[in-house]
Amino acid sequence: MTMMKAARIHEYGDASVIRHDNVPRPRPAVGEVLVRVAATSFNPTEAALRAGLLQAFLPVDLPYTLGWDVAGTVAEIGTGVEEFTVGDRVIGRLDSGGAAAEYVRAPAGTLVAAPHSVPLAHAAALPVAGLTAWQAVFEYGKAATGQRVLVNGAGGGVGGFVTQLAKHAGAEVIATASPRSTEAVLLQGADQVIDYTAGPVGAALDGQVDTLLNLVPLSPPDAQALVSLVRPGGRIVSIATPITPAADSGVTAMHMVARNDVAHLAELVKLLDTGMVTLDISESRPLNDLADVHRSSDAGRTRGKVVLIP
Repeated sequence: MTMMKAARIHEYGDASVIRHDNVPRPRPAVGEVLVRVAATSFNPTEAALRAGLLQAFLPVDLPYTLGWDVAGTVAEIGTGVEEFTVGDRVIGRLDSGGAAAEYVRAPAGTLVAAPHSVPLAHAAALPVAGLTAWQAVFEYGKAATGQRVLVNGAGGGVGGFVTQLAKHAGAEVIATASPRSTEAVLLQGADQVIDYTAGPVGAALDGQVDTLLNLVPLSPPDAQALVSLVRPGGRIVSIATPITPAADSGVTAMHMVARNDVAHLAELVKLLDTGMVTLDISESRPLNDLADVHRSSDAGRTRGKVVLIP
């Protein structure tokens, strides 16, 4: 039996529950491929899963191998797979996890050809964060030319893509970020960056925002303070804390959960390869450092995307 390394949790808890186990290398089932993992990437939601905060709506069987993003090379083909061959470079979002390992089996229908303009390992930063951003900006936010879009939490992994896609849609983009992220957010196309660490978002925006895209957890008072920035007839899209405007505000609010969509992912790959979207890789680290990455996220110290290489 061929063995491999995998980063797993056997119980919920702090980052110390992450273990690097020797486990049997999987074999692809019907409709699946086996991917030799070049990299996975860290998503803050995985820290919440590890801590046991998602059990109510995202139950998993323990032990559980982490890693929802995958970039790698097809190593083996299962029965019925015709779209890929051994050696193809692929990326995808794996809803059942498993990419924090040397190999992972994946349904062929969840993968697309990897971008050719960036290192394969870096492409692992795209699927989860990119799909979330695409759907927030285009499907829910309906960003368009002439709109003023406020991106709350632009310095994170999703925020970088949201900023770029909203700008690509033709909107004027105002972003909130900490000083350490300001330069990166401006390079991603933000027209204005507001330092959220200096206090509440400026009163100059009151009632002047067409679409608010909220990417960070908020206290109820902070959530309500953001509502006043949106004009009547505007919209709020939150991927984190649900925001509920007053009934007479004229503001529409939506809480979204991104879904896996290979058509959207393929479009993101095209934008990356044509230079319309760039990756903000803040760190590239060995998979053995995964617990440290989780600790940094828990402490609010991560920025951009962190890729992890087996």
